[in-house]
Amino acid sequence: MTGPEHTEVHGLSVPTASAALEAIGAGAYVVDEQGCIIAVNARAEELLGRPAAELLGQDAHDLLHRGPQGQQLPRTQCAMRQAFHAGYPAQADEDYFVHADGSVLPISWLITPYGIGDHRVTTLVVFHIPERPRDTGPRPEPTGRSLPELQRLALLAETTTQLTSTLDVDEALQRLVALVVPRLADWAVVDLITERDEVWRTVVVHAEGDTLVQREDLQGPMPPIPEESPMPLSRALRGVSSTLAGPRTYQGTPDSGIAVEQGRLFQATGMHSAAIAPIRSTRAVLGALTLGRTETPAAFAPTDLPLIEDIARRAGLALDNARLYQRQRKVAETMQNHLLPQMPGVSGLEMTVRYLPAPDASHVGGDWYDAFPLSDASTALAIGDVVGHDLEAAAGMAQVRNMLRAYAWSQHEPPSRIVERLDEAIQHITDVAMATMIFGRIEAAHDGHWQLSWTNAGHPPPLLISRDGLTSYLTDGHGILLGTQAGLRRPDATVLLPPGSTLVLYTDGLIEAPGQSLDTGLNRLRRHAAALAHRSLTPFTDQLLHRVRPADNDDDVALLALRVPKG
Repeated sequence: MTGPEHTEVHGLSVPTASAALEAIGAGAYVVDEQGCIIAVNARAEELLGRPAAELLGQDAHDLLHRGPQGQQLPRTQCAMRQAFHAGYPAQADEDYFVHADGSVLPISWLITPYGIGDHRVTTLVVFHIPERPRDTGPRPEPTGRSLPELQRLALLAETTTQLTSTLDVDEALQRLVALVVPRLADWAVVDLITERDEVWRTVVVHAEGDTLVQREDLQGPMPPIPEESPMPLSRALRGVSSTLAGPRTYQGTPDSGIAVEQGRLFQATGMHSAAIAPIRSTRAVLGALTLGRTETPAAFAPTDLPLIEDIARRAGLALDNARLYQRQRKVAETMQNHLLPQMPGVSGLEMTVRYLPAPDASHVGGDWYDAFPLSDASTALAIGDVVGHDLEAAAGMAQVRNMLRAYAWSQHEPPSRIVERLDEAIQHITDVAMATMIFGRIEAAHDGHWQLSWTNAGHPPPLLISRDGLTSYLTDGHGILLGTQAGLRRPDATVLLPPGSTLVLYTDGLIEAPGQSLDTGLNRLRRHAAALAHRSLTPFTDQLLHRVRPADNDDDVALLALRVPKG
């Protein structure tokens, strides 16, 4: 099924899949929903005698699959093709591919549905050229749950793909358990070492049919890791070795608190056999993986340990990446929250603010808000966005905010003139390239009204919502963004805020989404704000963020909501 067009995807364009394929010791390639090759490993290139450039984008069946005499194989007679269309795993011990030189290669293959992290429907094909046995006697059937070589390779590839495509520790652990239970074991137990060198039994899961059941009663804190204990879990948590264990292992006098807990685990679960392997990254030991068998009569054998060690090693790399990501995210959020100010109390006004960081931990944003009292008894309001998503943008945001405060307090001038001064200054004494912002002042007027004066430097317009749910965007006072060096005079605008009305200032992360127009986001904000007008200010703000912020938003969001008293 070549189709008129297909996207050529080199192995590097799907990095997760490519890395997983190179970890497989046999030939391997991935096909898309049309059966065209989108990633291939070096071993497959070697076995087929074809470079990746000759394989990528080609229909795998038409290019490679042949009959025993080298003849074209009809798709209706192709077991691999039938399993591919049905979307289920399959394997064959005897089949044939064609080499680049025209010779016929006897192969064994396994195919399985395969996720590459971007929700595409893909299939993994693993193949190798089997060695011909010298005798033709019957082969012994595998016992227990020992996997054939191709299935082992496919499991390792799937483990790499599944675990490296998430940066959430809990999600990675769930995926790990789903990969090994019940395929390899009836029980999976994960003990993790925390950043304070404490051990926590994080996961205890049992397979009941097709359902994975958490045993929270067996989870929780564990005693410290003994320095010299020869017991299996202690050795794994020190990163010494992988070991097999059973109930008899813990029948003697325990040498540590961990040994006591492990003995209780065997008693509570009924495991008759277990394999325990260290979970380690390139930097440290992160914990241990215990796989146990209860319903399966066959015990784990020493030959099972290399596979379990490989799975635990991949889990360690994924967990380490997830921990680093979450640590970076915490640092970014802490930094951003310390840069953003506390809101002042303004007599007669309600005010609340929210800041939501970007989903990517590396995106320390330039979005900011501010409100502070002025020397003439009015209150300054500001919201802005410094271009960029890095530490430089966050530092620039702090500079702009502090300079704005200084000008606004010392210069008794309209908002437009304050922003003109700011624009001129940031071009010479900061590294800020461009920024948007709204700066205004609010003060009590008459008859329960409040007056807002403002200027807008290229920022999304404020939204005003009446107590009856009527909405209007304040589009006056709009000028060019900061940093353009245009030298133009900036306009001012003034409006009376009626009693009970709500004013919303926000950054573009609230309304912008890939593939949608700005008008779509503005209309979404208007409709939800009107529907929430009867809510008190705090739930109004929280629900507005929840309903309006696009699910695929990759930007941070700052929001300042202000409500005038009903009079």
